[in-house]
Amino acid sequence: MTSNIDGKLLYKSDNELLIIEPWGYDGLRVRVTPNSEVADTAWALTEPIAQTANSMIRIDDDEAVIRNGKISASISDIFTQPGYLQFFRHTGEGQKTCILSEHDYVVNAHNPGTRTFQARDNGLFHAETDFTARDGERLYGMGLNATGRVNLKGSVIDLYQRHVKHVVPFLISSEGYGFLWNNPSLGRAEFGNNRTRWVAHGCKQIDYYITTGDSNAEIMEHYADVSGHAPLLPYWASGFWQCKNRYKTQEEFLGIAREFKRLNLPLSVLVIDFCHWKTTGDWRLDSELWPDPEAMVRELDEMGVRIMISPWIVVDKTSENFEPMKKQGLFTSSIDGKKDTLRFGAIPGEDPEKYLYDPTNPAAAAYLWSKWKENYFDIGIKTFWLDPCDDFHAIEDYDQVVYHIGPAVESHCYFPIAHQKNIYDGLHAAGEPEVVTICRSSWAGSQRYGASPAAHDIMASFEHLHEYMLAGLNLSMSGIPWGAAEIGGFISLDNTSDKFHELMIRWYQYGVFTPIFRTHSVRPNNEAWTVGGDTYRHIRAAIFLRERLRPYVMEQMKLASERGIPPMRPLFFDFETDPVAVEIEDQFLFGSDLLVAPVTHYEIRSRKVYLPSGTEWTDAWTGETQAGGQKIEAATPIEQIPVFVRGDNSELVRHFDNLYAE
Repeated sequence: MTSNIDGKLLYKSDNELLIIEPWGYDGLRVRVTPNSEVADTAWALTEPIAQTANSMIRIDDDEAVIRNGKISASISDIFTQPGYLQFFRHTGEGQKTCILSEHDYVVNAHNPGTRTFQARDNGLFHAETDFTARDGERLYGMGLNATGRVNLKGSVIDLYQRHVKHVVPFLISSEGYGFLWNNPSLGRAEFGNNRTRWVAHGCKQIDYYITTGDSNAEIMEHYADVSGHAPLLPYWASGFWQCKNRYKTQEEFLGIAREFKRLNLPLSVLVIDFCHWKTTGDWRLDSELWPDPEAMVRELDEMGVRIMISPWIVVDKTSENFEPMKKQGLFTSSIDGKKDTLRFGAIPGEDPEKYLYDPTNPAAAAYLWSKWKENYFDIGIKTFWLDPCDDFHAIEDYDQVVYHIGPAVESHCYFPIAHQKNIYDGLHAAGEPEVVTICRSSWAGSQRYGASPAAHDIMASFEHLHEYMLAGLNLSMSGIPWGAAEIGGFISLDNTSDKFHELMIRWYQYGVFTPIFRTHSVRPNNEAWTVGGDTYRHIRAAIFLRERLRPYVMEQMKLASERGIPPMRPLFFDFETDPVAVEIEDQFLFGSDLLVAPVTHYEIRSRKVYLPSGTEWTDAWTGETQAGGQKIEAATPIEQIPVFVRGDNSELVRHFDNLYAE
């Protein structure tokens, strides 16, 4: 049975209820459930829905159609699938093209069902939905996942959060659509050659949003409209961030800031990492090691340097906050009570068994923020590193954890965004409008809370430089524009060799062209002047190049905030009609005018660079202009990586002059 209910297309069969409704500009939201009604949980679709005048529903004997601007969906009963769904893109010439369709198994002999539900505990279902795979289709997004490629076609992505893995289930297809799996449950996405499959291990319904547009930029803008636009990046955040594990005392921390000033080396943010407390969960600076934090804040304020701090969200049983939080039930729990605690044994002298605050519990959020405000914000530290902001239980225990909002099997991936929202709201309520949080995890919509995701605990290696450059491009295609490079990699097994020194130079040269220009590591020699060898002059040049480019960076951040256009993006985003550009994965655009070709392998002194067609490109280092539509051999001496400026933008080219003279 098909009907039009208040502008929504409703399809009811014996086994399920399906509802499609207009959602924003050129978008549709689809919900399917075996229950008698769909749930109204917003999850990532939090923003007010734009009212569009060009939506319509038509119901015929053999087909029902709903259209919203440039997108439409049809429902029909075919031999193998009641309520079979297809989606179409409409052009201004009255043409329509099928952009996505459910999988048709053709014969019933091996038909498991295109939309399936299996009941599990707590009123939840294991749900799957299959779509037809298309030859040559390219898929981008899904957060930060080390797949070894930018085009995700052929990849399988497990839907769970961890600090080297951020699941943001939004993707853009070369077929001309954007797709959000609006479901934070544990699950899996399979982008196979024979079909695309989305799996939720525990949910109340299948829930997704699909949109289309005349360009990739328009699709991203539609998605930002419904999931949230990033704020405008504050100017202070566009410079260089210095961080390492860890500056142990106030005097050591101030010494780093003073050395930056003595060397006349630009510095925007200096970070206090974890273990700045006496006991984990106290959420205050250890007064023996940080005796006068107000004076420290004043001195850095005078230097124009912002302090960021990493309070963590785990609590030791001996912490001053443990008993009041335990009594009020402010920690995550578990199904049988056996997984209430987690194990974190990295802090000497403490029991590794700890408790995790529950960000989905409003009372826990209020308690934690009251402590952070009193002990950090009120002394002038107003920027927070949310490390961790993922569920810190063992991966194999995720499906046993329970949050205030329900079992983690249903809402695990929502954990980071709940924490980000708590801190964002707390800062705003306290009068701080400029929120940027480095985040160890993220989910769809994290951008609206000022989240800057970064891969944590990766290796200091050329392999990880390359792999996480590719992953960073997919993060940028996930609607979160403020990705961070974490220059140098965290885990350093070698921090003295010539190979390590070259790695650091190349990582800095790449990092200049990432949204947040930040270094971090466990190694002791992680300041520009301590890395060693002949690195300092090259690292200094990279920091000064970023400093010169800050006005350009801010132009891109304005576009990211207003229109959802990622500052850092694959070539296909701007050159989707160039058949060579769409296949290039080891180059990217930083804004529309800078083409960057990082060096991610050791002792490479030249590399192939493709210059996209339709425009000329000027070598930023030599000023030589070349035609687009060709591959060239570009020099990569240790002083530089290939960077090309679109057209003959002489003002932008001038930023690259005489960097070593600074």
